[in-house]
Amino acid sequence: MNKYLRNLNRIEFVVTSACTGKCKHCSQGEHIGTENINKAYAADAVYKISKGYNIKSVMTFGGEPLLYPETVCEIHKAAKEMNIPKRQLITNGFFSKDYDKINQIGQALINSGVNEILISADAFHQETIPLEYVISFAKAVNQSDITLKLNPAWLVSPDHQNTYNEITKEILKEFISMGIEIGEGNMIIPSGNALKYFYEYFDFTKENTNPYQEDPEDIHAICFSANGDILGSNLYRQDISEILSSYRPE
Repeated sequence: MNKYLRNLNRIEFVVTSACTGKCKHCSQGEHIGTENINKAYAADAVYKISKGYNIKSVMTFGGEPLLYPETVCEIHKAAKEMNIPKRQLITNGFFSKDYDKINQIGQALINSGVNEILISADAFHQETIPLEYVISFAKAVNQSDITLKLNPAWLVSPDHQNTYNEITKEILKEFISMGIEIGEGNMIIPSGNALKYFYEYFDFTKENTNPYQEDPEDIHAICFSANGDILGSNLYRQDISEILSSYRPE
């Protein structure tokens, strides 16, 4: 086992860089790319990593991951087969305007073994994403054993008084009435679009750190990019087992 990965317990996949939203708060910018990770390579990585490390959770997100639902399902099927306890999906809930397709994909997710879905619904997503389709998706997966939570983005903090947070709270009421709970959500960080559109809300006299940044000498979570990049290498050029064994901090 690589000593720098001795505490590795989480695998994340950016399924695609494409997105159905154009959110002003997005730390990744405009999401103009169309890349998506190969489902066979991704599932194979889950199998191989799980054999060498005590993986406790797998997450798929994007972009909008459900633009490629088969990939999401293949990843979580592999995670279920490897007895990884937490199998999460983050989605904005908008990937189709066809209600039959929305229900079909919802059922596929249930069958795949996803056991927690975080829906990103807030003032920022709903500027460009129609709420009706997000609600339809929530209904499709809510009648199952999947834990369904709202994952709103907050500007400054959930308690901060600003127009965006107030709109978010109104949007969340639509889901609360369906019995869906509000998760922790996340605080918007000064990066990408957020730095461009909400500069005045950030206090630059304090250190604005990325809460998702890993210690390169003690990595707990690895994240595959949509193009297959991982730990300074690439899933399509080198076997994941070799990538993990050869990793060294820069």
